[in-house]
Amino acid sequence: MFNRKQGFVTSLLLLSATAGFAQANGSGQTVNLPYGAALKAKANSVNAASYQWIKDDVVITGATSADYTIILTGTYKVVSFNAAGCASDISDPIVVNIAPPSLLTADLMINKNSESRSLTINETFEYLIQVKNNGIADATFVKVQDVLPPELTFEQLINPVLGMARYNQGTSTILWEIDQLKNGQMADLKIKVKAIKSGIIRNTATVTALETDPNLNNNTSTDSKSIVGIIIPNVFTPNGDGLNDTFQIPGLEFYEANELTVVNRWGGTVYEKKGYQNDWAATGLSEGTYFYLLKVKSATNKWEVYKGFVTILRSK
Repeated sequence: MFNRKQGFVTSLLLLSATAGFAQANGSGQTVNLPYGAALKAKANSVNAASYQWIKDDVVITGATSADYTIILTGTYKVVSFNAAGCASDISDPIVVNIAPPSLLTADLMINKNSESRSLTINETFEYLIQVKNNGIADATFVKVQDVLPPELTFEQLINPVLGMARYNQGTSTILWEIDQLKNGQMADLKIKVKAIKSGIIRNTATVTALETDPNLNNNTSTDSKSIVGIIIPNVFTPNGDGLNDTFQIPGLEFYEANELTVVNRWGGTVYEKKGYQNDWAATGLSEGTYFYLLKVKSATNKWEVYKGFVTILRSK
């Protein structure tokens, strides 16, 4: 390939990295550099008039100066030429390894929780969605999706402090978008819904971002809420006309384990019954408003407590 002249000094490489690495001299070297760093190589040859740099045994077009800046992984050598065009021996190689670009990672975490109070059919309640960026990079183009199950109807979005949220009625989907969530930052979204069926309602929210997430296990959160299939009225008319004469609680018949307590405005108990059968007629009580406390044992074998007021009207 090259015309060599006996006695011509073999070229050597003197190296220095631009990213603050120590200088190195010698032959047959291996240099490891982080992504974005560069290595400046210099041919040291006596009486050399020109040079040719070689990467992976292929001539580098235009690389004919004594200095050459290496920015790619490869095996580099150099040949020196004197004024007569005679070539030196090929230098010992330098193997340069440049690390691939590091991926930006943002560990997003999502939690979705419903109100802790007991709920019945047709009652409005809130979900709270919380998103946090555990780092290490800032998260961008953050998207939170929540598809409401058929047991729920959408009522209202409470505007979040960060980002924009909207509801798509056609797909029953809530989409919450945040341009940037910094490392360690948290954001909240509240959603109001109404339960239209009884049972255990499971609702799942997910979060994604542009950056790679090192832990996908915390990108999804599911809330399970027990909706009791009873409707508690706020008035009944025990006047003997055969209509609405007792305190009827529709759906209570599905909950054999139940307890009902009724107290007056002074806190005195006026009625108490375990296994209530919808038969309280408020006998001997005056018209007015009373406070009730109803406990039912749900399908999960937990006691659910409901509190409220019921008005007795005898003139209706």
